[in-house]
Amino acid sequence: MRALLDVPNEELQSWLKARGQPPMRVRQLRRWLLLGRAESFEQMTDLPRELRQLLMEEYLPLGIQIARHLVAGDETHKLLLRLQDGQLVECVLIQEAGRHTACISTQVGCGMGCLFCASGLNGVARNLTAGEILEQLIRLRNLLPVDGRLTHIVVMGMGEPLANLDNLLQALEVAGSKDGLGIGARHITISTVGLPAKIRRLAELGKQYQLAVSLHAPNDVVRMHIVPTTEKTGLQAILAAADYFFERTGRQVTYEYVLLRSINDSVAHAKELAGLLTGRQAHVNLIPFNDVEGLPYARPTDHDLQAFVNELRRGGISVKVRKRKGSEIDAACGQLRRSSLKEEAQALAVGTGRL
Repeated sequence: MRALLDVPNEELQSWLKARGQPPMRVRQLRRWLLLGRAESFEQMTDLPRELRQLLMEEYLPLGIQIARHLVAGDETHKLLLRLQDGQLVECVLIQEAGRHTACISTQVGCGMGCLFCASGLNGVARNLTAGEILEQLIRLRNLLPVDGRLTHIVVMGMGEPLANLDNLLQALEVAGSKDGLGIGARHITISTVGLPAKIRRLAELGKQYQLAVSLHAPNDVVRMHIVPTTEKTGLQAILAAADYFFERTGRQVTYEYVLLRSINDSVAHAKELAGLLTGRQAHVNLIPFNDVEGLPYARPTDHDLQAFVNELRRGGISVKVRKRKGSEIDAACGQLRRSSLKEEAQALAVGTGRL
């Protein structure tokens, strides 16, 4: 059966019409899912009972199942979600100072191949549908008290968002509407490894989304070692596209930079990065590496981290170090999925006598 959010309005309207139901039922159904927090058709109490029974036979109100729900001491929630085809994705609810931020995924895995990222260790399986992207937001919102609402969205989970741009934009359009989740475009950040053509397309839409570019190195030589897509794009093309985004939208671009000990965390790297961004309306978000089992990278020392920050500020660059949230629940993207896949593989091996 199909999840209701993946059924186009026109198709759903035709289905309802064939059963003698007025077009207004489409809006009622959407409102129950997006605003009413209904997770079953039985909870949609203003629909005729006969219609609710017919819907149960044909559709699913929500198609994603929560496989695991972890909560950290800082009230960060992480959900491992099982899609209808059995694939797993992750999303996170980050709570701080009155903000309720949903961090969502756009793909099953990731095809960008960044060597330090757990999301792409097994490659990419497929894009998420617009409904699957939207359902992550609903599942996270439903963790909040009845009077609570999501305030921000960061598209920084599994996958490269701009590689699934059409489905993402469709989901965000619903999330931003007054009949949806009511989250304004200025409170939505889209992260990308740096796909110049897609960045330019995003800029031309005229939306006020925030753009975060995953830079991770101050030059192509260093970046090519840890971000393989650099070979096809290069930093200058990425920066030119980001400049275009700023020109078209007026929105300051954030440059994300994962610090890897002895690879890209020296004062010399910081000085080069400052030179690269001087004159641009830019902000740097430094992310000390989160340890991932099986990867040969480490967090920078506190001394090196502070020296990096100081050098950027000396160069006149706006910079902030991202706080670690939910570290005890594998909150870094891809880690929980990876550990769960490993557990399932081991269980299967035991069941088939391979272990």
